[in-house]
Amino acid sequence: MSLERPETIPPMDLRGEVAELWKELAPALEAVLRPGHFILGPSVEAFERETARYLGVKHAIGLNSGTDALVLALRAVGVKPGDEVIVPSFTFFATAEAVSSIGGVPVMADVDAATFTIDTAHARKLVTPRTKAVIPVHLYGQTADMDPLLDLAREKGLKIVEDVAQAFGAKHKGRQAGTLGDAGAFSFFPTKNLGCYGDGGMVTTADDAVATSIRKLRTHGSLKKYHNEEIGYNSRLDEVQAAILRVKLPKVDAWNEARRRVAKAYDTGLAGLPGVTTPKVAPWGTHVFHQYTLRVDGARRDGLQARLADAGVSTMVYYPVPMHRLPVYAKGAPHLPVSEAAAAEVLSLPMWPGMPEATTERVVLSVRKALTA
Repeated sequence: MSLERPETIPPMDLRGEVAELWKELAPALEAVLRPGHFILGPSVEAFERETARYLGVKHAIGLNSGTDALVLALRAVGVKPGDEVIVPSFTFFATAEAVSSIGGVPVMADVDAATFTIDTAHARKLVTPRTKAVIPVHLYGQTADMDPLLDLAREKGLKIVEDVAQAFGAKHKGRQAGTLGDAGAFSFFPTKNLGCYGDGGMVTTADDAVATSIRKLRTHGSLKKYHNEEIGYNSRLDEVQAAILRVKLPKVDAWNEARRRVAKAYDTGLAGLPGVTTPKVAPWGTHVFHQYTLRVDGARRDGLQARLADAGVSTMVYYPVPMHRLPVYAKGAPHLPVSEAAAAEVLSLPMWPGMPEATTERVVLSVRKALTA
């Protein structure tokens, strides 16, 4: 009798996706490689058009990464050194880092306990005469509560830059995430709902001036070669990644629906576990489950994660330290109780569109066993 342990379930497995798409990927890559045009060529232009059409937005500009998308979007909407930008504390570091990198001041807001997105009432309290913008993060694939933020922006003359890194294809009251504010910043990191096989990003906007600024900033501050008008960046989506993304874009809705099916199976299988809260789908949004994230109360999260690892189930903590407690921002940091509690309790289970039903069942059984043993 074999005593070998079953294969470890990863947080996400892209091997099946690559195999499934290979017959489409190979000719798409060949069409880039043989002509030898690798930067800002026809594949990038086509992907920008196709993405703008999919999202229902006027402009979509391909960039080098999601972080660059945030940086360039902030500059394009007019954030200057010394300006304050309100950001949720419970998210990935890049959201605040982008503000700091252009000389802005990130002001940390707490998050909603149910959705993990920015607490709009708290954000309103943080507005000062120096506030220039707000960055709502559509975390884990759930859109933020945008209506109060858009009302606040109109009332106070603020800019809204949506962080859509984890929510490609998510909707807010029927509108695509990334099309509600002044600009949307997307990441195409490989693990995203729409991901390339390297780094990539994009800014979306309905504003012609913002779009022109982004296109200028991504090519060293110039629209015409060797005629630099300002200090910019080298931030261009390359042709290879654009070709890959063009293959994948038509499939993203089906993949997001498959993620929702995995989430439903988790919801059903984990129902009734004491002290475990499964993800809430907000009434205003269509969740795309970039992550399926539990809350595990009573200081049991780390123990559960360790027991699942022993059972061959990989899990992730997004994020173990809220941004206001990170060393770079900790001096004089506020107390944000919801963000701090979330950081101690969240645990993301394996999630990808092609997850076999048997894998989902194994994860569910492992969680139940680990919590009830």
